[in-house]
Amino acid sequence: MLGDVPRSSGQRLLTHDRRLGVRYVAGADEAGRGSLAGPLVVAGVLLDYELLRGARVRPLAQLNDSKQVSPEEREMLFHAVVCCASQISVRVVSACEIDRSGLHRSNLAALRAVLADLHPPADLCLVDGFRLGPTAPPHRALVDGDARSAAIAAASIVAKVVRDRVMRRLDALYPRYGFGSHVGYITPAHSQAVRTFGPSDLHRRSFQARCYEAA
Repeated sequence: MLGDVPRSSGQRLLTHDRRLGVRYVAGADEAGRGSLAGPLVVAGVLLDYELLRGARVRPLAQLNDSKQVSPEEREMLFHAVVCCASQISVRVVSACEIDRSGLHRSNLAALRAVLADLHPPADLCLVDGFRLGPTAPPHRALVDGDARSAAIAAASIVAKVVRDRVMRRLDALYPRYGFGSHVGYITPAHSQAVRTFGPSDLHRRSFQARCYEAA
């Protein structure tokens, strides 16, 4: 029972999912939606609530929305999710694909894909904010889902950590842009780099940004 878990952010999130009354709950979330450069990373996480009891669930005691924890805490939670999840699926959507298909369409397609990748199929899939249409597995859209559901919070942690790691690696290949510090989001330094050097092939040209106008 959840009484085995210390009272914490994780307990609140796990309680939400347990109250759904099913064994397998999947969560899906993305990172990098609002970024000017770099990929969109979408993650799906499958949690088995028959197995997540007692000592097996303790690593998730501090689980939280990825936006509410420090980078160091995210790394620790990432390892906790990897330890506790029955399965994890990740899709990386390039800037080129975002420009070709559009951000929203690319996002929905990746969310559908990560949920379809999970096995055994979830009894219920939870998605942070989006309805995915009739071709997706049965799901519910939860507004602020990463602050309400353990499965979505776990997916948010995985997506954010994977994307930050990707951007740090890309920083070594594109050192002029400072991707290691801002991970592709608009900052004064990032905008100035684009004005000075022009956009790279990692930049989303379909996005409207003032720094593109001066490049």
